[in-house]
Amino acid sequence: MTSKPPLRALTAIDPQALASFQASIRKRYSNERILNELSACAERLGRSPTMREFANDEETTIHPQTVIEHFGSWNAAKRKAGLVPRRFATRDELLRALRELGEKLDRTPTAKDLDARKGQVPSKSLYWHTFGSLREALRQAGYDLPIGEERLERAIDEGTKLARELGHLPRFADWADRHANNTQLMSEWQVYRLFEARRGAWSTFQFLIGERLREEGIEIEAGGMLVASVEPNGKKPLD
Repeated sequence: MTSKPPLRALTAIDPQALASFQASIRKRYSNERILNELSACAERLGRSPTMREFANDEETTIHPQTVIEHFGSWNAAKRKAGLVPRRFATRDELLRALRELGEKLDRTPTAKDLDARKGQVPSKSLYWHTFGSLREALRQAGYDLPIGEERLERAIDEGTKLARELGHLPRFADWADRHANNTQLMSEWQVYRLFEARRGAWSTFQFLIGERLREEGIEIEAGGMLVASVEPNGKKPLD
């Protein structure tokens, strides 16, 4: 099968003239302005924008193709703007984002820090799905977690697993039963003391487990029962 010959109009183009023309177009917008518009769009959306979302944002004045002309690709531009590509973030990119956030904060990032910067940094759910937990991601990023914080993260991880098995948020007695069969697990009182044994300590623990489960697509009824939402692939998170 023979390939089609190139169109005459294309073969007649002077490469230097084309490059000069494209450069003049790029000069209409500075890189700084483009990156600022990308960041502003992400802030309005609450997440890193796709090309379509950026084009449909009424407050943007730049076409996505112009962004690509300046930076070579859409994802390259988003990285320059400090936004992690939503579908193609590698493990290294996720870890680098944690390190950069830690440098800005001058401390170890927390889940709350990620929530407060939606669209600017990867979501905590992405870290949980990629590394198994935010704690593990922080470890791989080179952070030494305080003992108390590390123990709490581990307790939430175990609580999430137990909730999946039980079909409801673990109660104090549920945890006691599980600890009796698995002494490697923190005792119910050790978990209780993580919250300084204050009033409402266990319900606070249940709330944190519920937040983790919601990130995984599992809804929590008023009584603490788990309700699995159906994902696009037809599977349920509890399967």
